[in-house]
Amino acid sequence: MVSGIVAAASLLLLAAAGGQAQPRSSEECEAAHPASLGRAGKDVPWVITSGAVARAMLSMAQVTPRDVVLDLGAGDGRIAIAAAKAPFGARAVGIEYDSELAKRAACLVQVEGLADKVRIVEGDIFKEDFGDASVVTMYLLPHLNLCVRHRILALEPGTRVVSHQYTMAEWEPEKSVHILGRDVHLWTVPARVDGVWDFRDSQGTPFTIELRQAFGKLAGEVTRDSDRQALLSATVRGRELRFTFDAAGVTVQASGTVRGGEITGALLTGAAALTTVGRLRTLPAAAWADMPPDCSPYYGR
Repeated sequence: MVSGIVAAASLLLLAAAGGQAQPRSSEECEAAHPASLGRAGKDVPWVITSGAVARAMLSMAQVTPRDVVLDLGAGDGRIAIAAAKAPFGARAVGIEYDSELAKRAACLVQVEGLADKVRIVEGDIFKEDFGDASVVTMYLLPHLNLCVRHRILALEPGTRVVSHQYTMAEWEPEKSVHILGRDVHLWTVPARVDGVWDFRDSQGTPFTIELRQAFGKLAGEVTRDSDRQALLSATVRGRELRFTFDAAGVTVQASGTVRGGEITGALLTGAAALTTVGRLRTLPAAAWADMPPDCSPYYGR
């Protein structure tokens, strides 16, 4: 939980102090906690994300002071520190397994005067709680991305995810940019909408929508008076769901906000709009949201 992260972070900062004078510059932090680029880690070597790429990642995620940014594999804390500074102004938590790097990051947070906004946790990204993160940043390796993917998908719908360089296989990014020879990818955690939903149209006639989901991609059918036909379109981004279907030659557009087993929104037919509520009847298993079987060793250590 978040309280556990705060406690662990506090202990780490005390450990970084070690009863000796606190460094007053980044150079003193680096001297006190030496680490070379390419340093071998538990699962990935330490390779830095440049300041320009870090800022591009945070900008793509549209980070604001309302956000909590979680950096997986924080290294020397540079992304978490950048998230806390202007123009972003967010709170940030960085999780770093390497003890010396974690201490260096905590030291740099202190030097920057950001101890009230940035916490560095010495821990394992496969074991630490992800807390109340609204933005997740990472620079891991392709297989590691896949092995944290199910945990990211379990976060609140609408959580933004940004990866430096590597994607997440079948979960296709919404946006990718190329900057200074590096790739940056953006996703938004989708609400779970696969299943059968019950609605009523403007005449009060019940109809059902069956949705099949794989990450942010949707397909499905509408059933009205025993007539079943494919949806014309369907999309979900965060909590926002949209779909269209044909009703006796008239295109009906639906948009709504998903909260658990309820969709609150509107049906639009021509100029007539109807406030509507859809309720989930069934929620099938979703293999796309599960942990890949070959990831279990990371969680069994």
